[in-house]
Amino acid sequence: MADNPVAIVILAAGQGSRMQSDLPKVLHRLGGAPLVGHALAVARTLEPEQVIVVAGHGADQVTKAVGKIDPDARIVLQAEQLGTGHAVRQALPELEGFEGKVIVLYGDTPFIGEDTLAALASHPSDLVVLGFEAEDPGRYGRLIVSGRGLERIVEYKDADSATRDIALCNSGVMALEASLLRQLIVRLTNENASGEYYLTDLVALARAEGRSTDVVTCDESETLGINTRAELAGAEAAFQDRARRQALENGVTLCDPATVWFALDTVIGRDTVIGQNVVFGPGVTVESGAEILPFCHLEGCHISSGATVGPFARLRPGAELGGDVHVGNFVEIKNSVLDEGVKVGHLTYLGDAHVGERTNIGAGTVTCNYDGVMKHRTDIGARAFIGSDTMLVAPVRVGDDAMTGSGSVITADVPAGALALGRARQENKPGLATRLMEALRAKKESR
Repeated sequence: MADNPVAIVILAAGQGSRMQSDLPKVLHRLGGAPLVGHALAVARTLEPEQVIVVAGHGADQVTKAVGKIDPDARIVLQAEQLGTGHAVRQALPELEGFEGKVIVLYGDTPFIGEDTLAALASHPSDLVVLGFEAEDPGRYGRLIVSGRGLERIVEYKDADSATRDIALCNSGVMALEASLLRQLIVRLTNENASGEYYLTDLVALARAEGRSTDVVTCDESETLGINTRAELAGAEAAFQDRARRQALENGVTLCDPATVWFALDTVIGRDTVIGQNVVFGPGVTVESGAEILPFCHLEGCHISSGATVGPFARLRPGAELGGDVHVGNFVEIKNSVLDEGVKVGHLTYLGDAHVGERTNIGAGTVTCNYDGVMKHRTDIGARAFIGSDTMLVAPVRVGDDAMTGSGSVITADVPAGALALGRARQENKPGLATRLMEALRAKKESR
C-alpha cells in the first residue's frame, strides 16, 4: 500500500458487561479465534503501515492475545473508557509522522469484508463512514446523505420521526486522512447525555471545515457487533455457514456440511473429502486430495495430499502428516512428523516423535514422552515395523528396517535391521487358572 498508505486503529477497550464474563469481550472466541483476531486478520489484507489496538478492560490479557496473533501490532491503553473519540485519541502518539488514511475498526465486529475495507481505503473523500441498509434500523444512528455526500449522523434519540424512517444506518467504522484526524479529534467535546467523546462528531467538524465526507455501504451482515452470548452464538452459526459454503465452492466435499466446524484460518485444498462431525481447530492446513473421516478433531496440524485421517482421530498442534499417510481410529498425534506412507492404524499415541517413510505402527503403540518434568523425543526410522502394544520409552531411537516384538517395552536404541524384544519370557502354570477361579468363587459364596 506504498502509494496509498493506511493505518488501522482497532478499538478493543470495552468491558462487554452484557457478556456476563470476566474475560474481555474481544477475547471471546468465534471460529476458534478471539473476536479481535478477526479484525486483525482483515486489517492485514490492506498491508497497512501500522496496526494499533486500543486496549482498556483486561488490557494485560488483550495485549498477550494480540501479541500471539499479530506480533507487529502496537498496543495503546485507554485507562478510562470515555467514548470512541477518546479511544482513538489514545492512538495519536503511535500515528505521529504518519501521512495517509486511518481506518477505525472495532474488536467486537468480526465480519467486515476485505472488499469493504478496500473501498474505505481507496475512497477519495477526506472522511468516509461505513453505512448499511438495516432491515430493522432500531436504535442505530442514521446517515443523512445528499448529492454532496454525507451531511451528518443523527443519533436515534435525537432523530425526529422522518429521520427515524431512514434505513441507512451508521456502523461506527470510519476512514479519514491522518492529518484531518489529528486536527479534529482534539476538538471533540463530551457535552452530551453520556458525557463521552463520540467519534461520529468528527463528521460535523469536518463539514464545518469544508472537507468532503461520504458513505461506503456494505451488507448489514458485515456490521454485526457482538455484545451478548446469544449474539456470539448467532455469529458462530453465521461464520460456520459462510465457511462451509466457501469450502464447497472451493471444491471440497463435505459429506454432511452442517456437522463440520471450521476455524478462522482453516485451509483445505480441492478434492479433499470431509466426513461428518469433523472439527477444525485453529492452525489446520489440509492439502488437496486428502480425506478426513468422521468424528475427528484437528488443531495446529498439516495434512499432505493423499493422506487419510480417522475416523475418531485426534491431531494436536505440531502434527505433520506426509503424503499417503494413514492415521486410523482412536489415534492421537502431537508434535510429531510422519513421513510419506506411514501407517498408524488404531489405538495409538505418538507424541514428540518422528516416523520415517513406509513405517507401520501397530495397535496400542505409545511413545512414552513425558517423565513428569521434561518431554523427550522418539525417532523411528524408515520401513520399520512396530509391533502392537509397544511402549517406546523416550528418548529412544528405532533404526531403519528394524522391528519390535508385540508387547515390548523399548528403553534402549534399536539398531537398523534389528528385532527388539523387551518383554518377560512367558511361563505357563498348568491347572493354576482353574484352581484360582474355584478358590475365588468359594470365597465369594462364603461371604
